[in-house]
Amino acid sequence: MSKLIRIGTRDSELALWQAKTVQQQLEQLGHKTVLVPVKSTGDLVLDKPLYELGITGVFTKTLDIAMLNGDIDIAVHSLKDVPTILPNGIVQAAVLKRGNTKDLLVFKNNEEFLSQKEGVIATGSLRRRAQWLNRYPTHNVVDLRGNVNLRLQKLEDNDWNGAIFAAAGLGRLGIRPETSINLDWMIPAPAQGAIMVVALDDDEETKAICQQINHEDTEICTTIERQFLRLLEGGCSAPIGALAVIKNEEVHFKGVLLSPDGSKKIEVSRSEKLGNHHDIAQYTSDYIIERGGKRLMDDIKHSGKPTNIYSTKSLTEDQRFLFNENLVVESNDAIKISLNRIPPTVLKSPIENVIITSKNAVEAILTNCPAEELKFKNIYCVGRRTKRLIEQRIGKVTHSEKNAKALAEYMVEFMNGAEATFFCSDIRLEDLPNILSEHQIKLNEVEAYQTKYDALKVDKAIESVMFYSPSTVESFVQQNTAEVVAFCIGETTAKEAQKHFKDVRVAKVPTVESVIELVNEYFLRKQKS
Repeated sequence: MSKLIRIGTRDSELALWQAKTVQQQLEQLGHKTVLVPVKSTGDLVLDKPLYELGITGVFTKTLDIAMLNGDIDIAVHSLKDVPTILPNGIVQAAVLKRGNTKDLLVFKNNEEFLSQKEGVIATGSLRRRAQWLNRYPTHNVVDLRGNVNLRLQKLEDNDWNGAIFAAAGLGRLGIRPETSINLDWMIPAPAQGAIMVVALDDDEETKAICQQINHEDTEICTTIERQFLRLLEGGCSAPIGALAVIKNEEVHFKGVLLSPDGSKKIEVSRSEKLGNHHDIAQYTSDYIIERGGKRLMDDIKHSGKPTNIYSTKSLTEDQRFLFNENLVVESNDAIKISLNRIPPTVLKSPIENVIITSKNAVEAILTNCPAEELKFKNIYCVGRRTKRLIEQRIGKVTHSEKNAKALAEYMVEFMNGAEATFFCSDIRLEDLPNILSEHQIKLNEVEAYQTKYDALKVDKAIESVMFYSPSTVESFVQQNTAEVVAFCIGETTAKEAQKHFKDVRVAKVPTVESVIELVNEYFLRKQKS
């Protein structure tokens, strides 16, 4: 073989060990090689966690450029550091037989802190951080960067209980401390412990040479793990773990996705006969996604981005999915409700005309009295959802309108009698009582529940706020003075918002989903302009 194969590698001690292993295997087959060390961005920037650098393939990008420029023929990587989608023109040429897949804990003095409330653990991996906090939520996890030797020295120099390393790295350098234990419960990074060789796609000769050192079982397992990672749309720094092993002609897989703080965790496992294993990554990633994984991944992608929308009502997971992927939404219930005790004499007496303007009033009524004991003759309500709830749990609604003013105007013209009972909050709608009073209709107000203002004080980056009732507007302005775009669920809410904001927009129909649609349309037009 006359061709000299230039092997590109990072210049850290571990990377050089991996490159020399590839070099040794190629030379044993009779090929000529030379090492070409290159320093990467990941090695140069040591003052930030990996997941804050914002670079895809932080340890591989420099070598990719060197290969595309023709400075090297192949590059050697820790496969777990390689993005699941390689740059155009570069392909996986070989995966060496895998080493130790486990993470391990190197501790300072003893392991007693594992059973104690307080502990300080160092790691630069978001995956390790999340899994540790899931298991030890009261511990503190601090950042640790640098090559293996530097990280071990930092552990020695700082007042930490321990630090987490890849067992393969310490083992390959022959520096695994005696004060270390395998973390058998921690699911490793996809492809952890594996060494990858990449080459140019159009370099057929080099690819054929590399195929001679490829280990098929390792290739099968790491391919499944990396497909799982790719299908979850997670970068190599996302809190995702995956491990596939082949045993007795079966592929056994387990995977995990966590929130960055470890508070949420979704696990999956699957086994298939070797040869029928090709759907494992798809099945397991779908399993994770269907159980809240998409929401977790969206939160991870948006972490670090400023929140630009605040909802004055807590949104469901399905509702959050409806937002444009570029929007970052924060939500909480700006209004907290406390149901009152309503005297039985009020609820069990015959009432000719009843007014209900919210689902909270329905809950208050039914909390105090069974539906079969209520003697409501005519029920007037506001909103489709309130109407639906009333007819499901109390009885037929005589008439409903989309807002309180329209309902009051209808009742003035069509209601039988000159008296009505209004089950309201301590903060009530003014339009309805005023209109009925002006037309000599007696209104008996029953305070069914109390409303507490509980809006958050939002960040200055908030550009818009979603409002669902006049009281949500009032709650928000008690805590905030920022000028925002107000997206409102209906005209009554918009009327209150107009007292405080210049730009007020109203949804086409009075639903949360319609308000979200309004938000998406606004930001899409803004982006285009």
